[in-house]
Amino acid sequence: MAIEIKNKKASYTYFLEDEFTAGIQLNGAEIKSIRNGKASIGESYCRFDKGELFVFNMYVSEYKNAGYSIQMPRRQRKLLLQKKELKKLYKKLKNTGVTLVPTLMFIAPSGYAKLRFRVAKGKKMHDKRATLKEKDVARDLDRLI
Repeated sequence: MAIEIKNKKASYTYFLEDEFTAGIQLNGAEIKSIRNGKASIGESYCRFDKGELFVFNMYVSEYKNAGYSIQMPRRQRKLLLQKKELKKLYKKLKNTGVTLVPTLMFIAPSGYAKLRFRVAKGKKMHDKRATLKEKDVARDLDRLI
């Protein structure tokens, strides 16, 4: 059974551009919660801090059988990328109105948790309305056919 946790609001709220995949630095209890599907990336975002890339506001539920270890559900977690990818992302984020938005968290075949995120620009309200209108038209055409 594949674990995939999606951010469904990302394509509605942002214009999505380049895509990157990174590993996440987790502790043992967090990876067990993710494997149980007890995580959310709906309100999360990525940001540089002291030259390293972190994901903020990602929710990972507390694991019941973790023992006495302290678990913080919304702590910042480091993303694992190569230096050339980090430099590329840092250059892209210098533009105003550009952010990194997580779109998918999954368990790779190797057993590690991975986060797929995209470079994004925010949509205005009229852009969001146009997106909804396009979806409605496409849905109506599919029904007719």
